[in-house]
Amino acid sequence: MSRMLTSILMIGSIGYFAFRYRYRLINVLLGSSWMRRLAVGSFMSFPGVKQKMMKSVFGGPSDW
Repeated sequence: MSRMLTSILMIGSIGYFAFRYRYRLINVLLGSSWMRRLAVGSFMSFPGVKQKMMKSVFGGPSDW
């Protein structure tokens, strides 16, 4: 019982600090070029994300 309570408290405290310092953690993780490339590549692989981003950057077909 004590071991389970300790593990729950540890997971909770890690989650709390990760949420509190989330922007610092993101900056540290994305500071590396290969991690940034991996994050962008995996984000662009979601269905519809790439299409929406390309449409907002380059615009859709004009209606004139």
